[in-house]
Amino acid sequence: MHAPFTPAETARRHRAGLFYGLGAYLLWGVLPLYFKALAHVGATEIVAHRIVWSLVFLGALLTFAARWRPVGVALRTPRVVLTLAASAVLIGTNWLIWVWAVNNGHVLEGSLGYYLNPLVNVLMGTILLKEKLSRPQLGAVMLAAAGVAVLAWGASSGLWISLSLAATFATYGLLRKVVDVEALEGLSIETAMLTPLALGWIIWMNQSGGGGLSFDGTTTALLIAAGAVTAIPLLLFTAAARRLPYSLLGFLQYIAPSMQFLFAVLVFGEKLTTAHIICFGAIWTALAIFSLDTWRRSAVGRRTAAEGLA
Repeated sequence: MHAPFTPAETARRHRAGLFYGLGAYLLWGVLPLYFKALAHVGATEIVAHRIVWSLVFLGALLTFAARWRPVGVALRTPRVVLTLAASAVLIGTNWLIWVWAVNNGHVLEGSLGYYLNPLVNVLMGTILLKEKLSRPQLGAVMLAAAGVAVLAWGASSGLWISLSLAATFATYGLLRKVVDVEALEGLSIETAMLTPLALGWIIWMNQSGGGGLSFDGTTTALLIAAGAVTAIPLLLFTAAARRLPYSLLGFLQYIAPSMQFLFAVLVFGEKLTTAHIICFGAIWTALAIFSLDTWRRSAVGRRTAAEGLA
């Protein structure tokens, strides 16, 4: 385990975590556009390609960064292997539900799932990790919860999509936060665990004549590029999860579903209801309250530390 970080080291880790988190969620926000371009390929096959080509991409990164040795260390630790096996199942399930939702006209329900996810993150962070929320932050959580409740009531037919996405990704993030393995090594092991099944599916689909690799050059290129498209934001996310309080990481995630929400309405033509408008306003108000209070508390902490050194 790592030794406790100094206040200066903690501040640097938090700044880096913030940039990693923003990068991850901005990339996830535009993913619906990518998967819409693959709507003619089945969701299961898209996910299979995401897994296989992610492993190729990650293997190249491990080689370039000379990071294979930590992978071997992790694989010799039973607790790490078991935790990563569980997180691999969770992220694979999350990918499958999300791609299916995007390619079947349920981007709004998908965005609701990722609106719900930060609330689950906050709940896990406060109950399981004993993280503390201030009164303004608690009020922000309650306001966001009220907005999501309105949206859930107005989109009940697709609520299973939303709840499944929220539960799988929140639990995945929690497991990746507590397991003692870095982002690149952990994601590589998870992907390797899923690869045999994914590769078998791709081979079977192409032998049956219906595989995406047999469609056209553009489809093939998009399927292969899905490896990098999948791995890069996940690497950024897992790096952020190890550096930020889990409750703050959860609120950053409102960036991605807000972008997905806008794509669903403005680009894909999905129906916008009053419930969506209420939820959207409540969540961004909650995010502003939470962020301002976090900034204020951080500024007070820095000022107190500076006065102690004076």
